[in-house]
Amino acid sequence: MKPIKISIIGAGSAIFSISTIKGICSSDILPHCTISLMDINEEKLDAIYTIATRFNEEIGGTVTFEKTTDRAVSLKDADYVLTLALTASYSHMRDGFAIAEKYGFRYGGSYHILYDEAFWINFYQFRFFEELTQDMIKYCPNAWHLLMANPVISGVTLLQRKYPQIKMIGLCHGYTMVDLLAKDLGCKPEDITYQIPGVNHFVFLNRGHIKGESIFPILDKWIDECSEEVWKTGSWALKKMRVFFYQTHGVYPIGDTLSWSGASWPWWYHTEEDHDRYYEVGETLPHDQWQALFEDNVNTFQHYIDVANDTSRKMTEMIGGKGSDGNDMVSIVESMTCDIPKVFIVNVLNKGQLVPGIPEDFEVEVPALISANGVHPMQTDPLPKPVIAHTLRDRVAPVEMELAAYENSSLEYLKELVLMDKWSTSMTQVEQFLDEILDLPCHEEMRKHYR
Repeated sequence: MKPIKISIIGAGSAIFSISTIKGICSSDILPHCTISLMDINEEKLDAIYTIATRFNEEIGGTVTFEKTTDRAVSLKDADYVLTLALTASYSHMRDGFAIAEKYGFRYGGSYHILYDEAFWINFYQFRFFEELTQDMIKYCPNAWHLLMANPVISGVTLLQRKYPQIKMIGLCHGYTMVDLLAKDLGCKPEDITYQIPGVNHFVFLNRGHIKGESIFPILDKWIDECSEEVWKTGSWALKKMRVFFYQTHGVYPIGDTLSWSGASWPWWYHTEEDHDRYYEVGETLPHDQWQALFEDNVNTFQHYIDVANDTSRKMTEMIGGKGSDGNDMVSIVESMTCDIPKVFIVNVLNKGQLVPGIPEDFEVEVPALISANGVHPMQTDPLPKPVIAHTLRDRVAPVEMELAAYENSSLEYLKELVLMDKWSTSMTQVEQFLDEILDLPCHEEMRKHYR
């Protein structure tokens, strides 16, 4: 096989970047690879490059590394483009969250305000996604684009509608919660087969088997016999809110769906702190979880700077030995390059009603068979009509409004997006909140765009 080039855009995103690099260096089946690390933050870029080259040397890998702050250089003749970049900083997200809370917005179903798809973050991501795609058309038109950076739901919808000539899929690791679910039920992850359709960050287990037996009777037995004991200490996969949802609708929410993050359409769970505490047994409430995540992001960056500068220990001791840590991007590259057919969970347009009830030109998250012949998404079983109804209201409709605002540079549509939020109570509240967000010094470009 001919050598391949993999461009990692946003290589300074340490966790996913390092996992991907480790997996490619460790692969026994990929041909010789050149990994082009690209980031506009030179300090992060230098740290990841140092970690990558030392790790590759220690395990006897054959990967060639290059680093650059020039996107065109990284993309030139690439076979794969892996996008991890968050172009607006976490500090911008945190500053916006503080303003939102001041105006009475709460966690729970507030996807475009108190979540990591906040509209003042998405604007910069949309612009970056488009610029990247246009560069790909110019420098590597035949490359596969694996989009890991949020917002996957609107990013895939925007790019696949507007640039259908680009080969791309969106990826999200939230579905791997099904492995934790299997463990919590006393099973091995490799023993479970499943289907979890929906739209990104809004997916549901509607078919699952453990060693040939339906998972739902096993889950029902666990609820009857073990749930109260587990809830005393907390369980991300088998939390009380998820179980209550399952008992109501017959499908089980997976990943960010009904997560601590506030990604939840049953927003009424979050109307009062007592409700939060009842359903989030054993967990820190959303505000505190987000603040911890913001701090952890800063600490993680510093940690990898320290790792890169530590020459007293082997890199394999500090970041672990060979392996990809279950990174789908690596496995997908292997399947496409080496023609190893395998099913992955991907985000694509809903062509052919892969998820019945969702518009065909909108993103869905579904299983797909991937090989050298490309990506072949699979039809999924229908979700309950009430779940589809809420999906259309709480995910599809706001994304369509946000994309309309972005594409038309419309401040009025942006206002309509905020008005769609569950926690909007008046035009005065929304206008003052929007004015304060747009008045932040960091948002000069966004102010100019929305008019």
